[in-house]
Amino acid sequence: MNAIERVATFMQDNDLKLVTAESCTAGLIAATLADIPGAGQLLDCAFVVYSVQAKQRCLGVPQSTLDSHNLTSEAVARDMALGAARKSPANVAVANTGVTDATDDRIPSGTQCYAWVFKMGQADARPVVFTATKRFSGDRNSIRKASAEYALQGVVEHYRSLREGGAEATGRKHSGK
Repeated sequence: MNAIERVATFMQDNDLKLVTAESCTAGLIAATLADIPGAGQLLDCAFVVYSVQAKQRCLGVPQSTLDSHNLTSEAVARDMALGAARKSPANVAVANTGVTDATDDRIPSGTQCYAWVFKMGQADARPVVFTATKRFSGDRNSIRKASAEYALQGVVEHYRSLREGGAEATGRKHSGK
């Protein structure tokens, strides 16, 4: 069983359903999960929001976030994931934004930012948000593939942390809006 099959089994065993909000990966997170038989039980929908305008229009990323942070930032990933979570009945959202090549002098090639949102408990409960930044090496497509796999593996890692009550130990955890 490969790593993504293990993610799918974990999601199924824990009744997790995913929505994705993808920029740099352009749908590859959802497509990677969809490669697994039975993925229809695990995946609600995917937002591919490559442009700034799509991030705002489809997910409600505030202009203030974009003004205060670079597009390749955990803050933008967080707002993307929260927007996807609001628009989907899924109980987990994952977002990715980043660069795969040297298009921005301020950000190293391969830099990827993520957010994972977990809707826990009652419908009116605040979601729990985790964020992370990771840098991958390789060509454009190998970075995108590694990024998608990392995003899916993060679902398992952060959900386990929540269940064990040690969310702070996994890195940054933020309460949702």
